[in-house]
Amino acid sequence: MKKFVKPLIAALVLTATSAAMAQQAGPKPEQIIKWRQSVYQVLAWNNGRIKNNVEGTYNEDEVIRAANAIAALANSGLGALYPAGTETGKGWRETTVKPELFTDTAKAGEAAKKFNVEANELAKVAATGDAAAVKVQFGKLGQTCKGCHDDFRNK
Repeated sequence: MKKFVKPLIAALVLTATSAAMAQQAGPKPEQIIKWRQSVYQVLAWNNGRIKNNVEGTYNEDEVIRAANAIAALANSGLGALYPAGTETGKGWRETTVKPELFTDTAKAGEAAKKFNVEANELAKVAATGDAAAVKVQFGKLGQTCKGCHDDFRNK
C-alpha cells in the first residue's frame, strides 16, 4: 500500500499544480471583456447592414452575408464571454453588463436561447430572398436584442 501512496500524492500535487497554472495562463478579465465588446460591435455592424437594406434598396447578397454572420456569432458560444470576474472592468471601455446577468442565469440563458433561435431563423429567411419576410424576422431578432439590453445592460 505504501508503494502507491507516494506516487498517488505526487500525481495529486501535479494535477493541482497543473490546474492552478492553467487558470493563471487563461485570458485576463480585461481581455475577455474586449472580446465580448468586439463581438457585439460586429453584431451591430451586421444589424446595420440588414437595416439599411430593409429600409432602402434591398441587396439580397448583402443581407444573406450579414444574416449568416449574425447566426454564426449567435452559435459561437457567446456565453463563454461572460465568465465570473467579468461583471465589472474595462475592455475597450467600461463594461455595461448588469450584475444580474451573472446571478439570474436562467433568465440570461433564456434570452440567449431566444437570440439564437431568431438569428438562425433570420439566416434561413434571408436565403429565400423575400425582403418583406426578412424585415419581419429582423424585427423579431431586434426584440431579442432589446429584451436582453433591457434586462442585462446598463444604459
